[in-house]
Amino acid sequence: MSPHEPREGTIAGLTPQNSAADTASAAPQVPEASAHGANVFATVQTVLEDAKAEDIISIDLDGKSSLADMMLVASGRSHRHVSAVADQVQRALKDAGHGSPRVEGLPHADWVLIDAGDVIVHLFRPEVRGFYNIEKLWSDSFSETPHA
Repeated sequence: MSPHEPREGTIAGLTPQNSAADTASAAPQVPEASAHGANVFATVQTVLEDAKAEDIISIDLDGKSSLADMMLVASGRSHRHVSAVADQVQRALKDAGHGSPRVEGLPHADWVLIDAGDVIVHLFRPEVRGFYNIEKLWSDSFSETPHA
């Protein structure tokens, strides 16, 4: 399998996370990355699920980008929800000993980017997420099929 082919069960590197109903019975999907990155990923994923973030998608960047090993994309229901989820992610990373991540976009809370080193988190209001559609942008970046 070439590095640009999607893994089984994913679409061009995109991996939908378990729904709340599946979470109790399934272990979190942790990418094959550094132990630190896996711990950060697990911490962020848990916070997103606990904070009721919606449509959580993980994008495996390991070996495909030097930005990070993983990207998590999620939606909040409103400005306030996006802001609260971002605050909870920041606090959880700091409490777990992963330091303070860099955060952009928190004052407006339409699109908040949290850079935790090995893991990048994008939190959107649904309308903004639909407009930018970064899942498609990143999946197209890893596709070997030319686009017409």
